[in-house]
Amino acid sequence: MLARILDLFKGHAPDPLPEPDARLALGALMVRVAKSDGDYRAVEIGRIDKLLARMNGLGPVDAAKMRATCEKIEAEAPSTKKFALLIRETVSPEARIEAHEALWQIMLADGLPSDEEMAIVLQVREALGLSRAECDAARGRMARL
Repeated sequence: MLARILDLFKGHAPDPLPEPDARLALGALMVRVAKSDGDYRAVEIGRIDKLLARMNGLGPVDAAKMRATCEKIEAEAPSTKKFALLIRETVSPEARIEAHEALWQIMLADGLPSDEEMAIVLQVREALGLSRAECDAARGRMARL
C-alpha cells in the first residue's frame, strides 16, 4: 500500500520529446534567442507564438503548445549550430531567410537587443549559409515592423 502511495507522488515519466524537424528546430532557436539574455519576457513569448502560428498555420492554442515543446527541446538541446544545420539541410533558401527574419523579430521584440542574442543570431546566420548582406537586409525588414 505504501508503495502505491509513493508511486502517486512520483507521477509518471514525462512523454518523450519529438525528434526535432526544421519547424521545431526554428522554434527552439527562437526560444534560445529570447532566453539568451537571461530575461525571457512575455513580449518575446507572444512574438514566438505569433510566428509559430503564422509559419505553421496554427491557431493560438496549438502555437502555444508548439512553443512549450520547443522550450523543452531547447532546454535539452544540441548546439545552436546543429539546429541551424537541420534547418539549412531541409528547407529552401527562401525559407532559411524567413527563419533568420524570425530570429531577428525575437531579438527585437523586447526593444532591448543584447550581445548574447546577437551572438546567437550571427551564429545561426553562418550555419544557415546566409551572407552578411542577406542578414543585414533581414534585420532591416524586421526593424521596420
